[in-house]
Amino acid sequence: GVIHRHYEHEVRSIIFFPSLSPTDTPLPNTMKLVIASLLFGGAAAFSPSIAGVNTRTTTQLDARRPIISGNWKLNPQTKDEALQLGKEIAAAITEDSPEADVALFVPYVFIESTMGVVDGKLSVGAEGVCPEIKGAYTGAISTSMLKSIGVQWALAGHSERRVIFGETDDYINSQCRKLIEQGMSVMLCIGESLAEFEQDLAGSVCAVQLKKGLKGITKEEMSRVAIAYEPVWAIGTGKVATPEIAQSVHAKCRSIIAEMYDQETADEVRILYGGSVTPDSVDELMSQPDIDGALVGGASLDSEKFGRIINFKTL
Repeated sequence: GVIHRHYEHEVRSIIFFPSLSPTDTPLPNTMKLVIASLLFGGAAAFSPSIAGVNTRTTTQLDARRPIISGNWKLNPQTKDEALQLGKEIAAAITEDSPEADVALFVPYVFIESTMGVVDGKLSVGAEGVCPEIKGAYTGAISTSMLKSIGVQWALAGHSERRVIFGETDDYINSQCRKLIEQGMSVMLCIGESLAEFEQDLAGSVCAVQLKKGLKGITKEEMSRVAIAYEPVWAIGTGKVATPEIAQSVHAKCRSIIAEMYDQETADEVRILYGGSVTPDSVDELMSQPDIDGALVGGASLDSEKFGRIINFKTL
């Protein structure tokens, strides 16, 4: 790997790969907070990551580096379309972009080719994984297969996998654990249905999904875990939880993680919001203290919209 440096007004923004540490050159005091943001919350596990130099976030103590991620789902329909979309999204990331990690979770068949066109500006991950390494599992993709082509992150527990494909909490936990065992990282998706939300069960549902999904994962391993809160009733519906609702649930999730591990772990873990995130809603969402990023569905298929989300502005 290589340590890349961008200079602007004598403020250096460092983008580095997980195997490296920035020890070769003394850094000015102005960079201390940037380095802290990379050391907390497993940010260095994103390979590669990109740091901007202008926009600050309001996440707690500015210690959690935001993640802006897109989930392409069963899209686009051709390799050429995927490559064009990947190029356009990468072009939206500039030195003026916020200090955040950017990732795309794409269909397996597009992973390698998409990696080749994004110029190292963002991380390309998988939309899921089989917890088995090898054997008679027709149609499955293993962690070792993904790792061999450079994948570092995968989704687990997305509501569409839970509801449409019947993936259980135990199966999702086995996915999380296998990714961690292989030295990779996981974004665990959790969230309640509309009926559960209307019965004020969001916190309870998230507690169950967190406790079951993270079973067997240690405090030290939590640096390789990010959480994506996606209220099922807001996914693909155009409905968005208000920033106040989203913040409330995120704070609840952080308190659950504190109970499971400790406050330090809870303060470091990055919790993203997902559910019809748009250019119109992202700024207010990203201004909430416990919202550390976004997992974006439909808007990530539109480079102009997703580019605006990548370049969010805190209020």
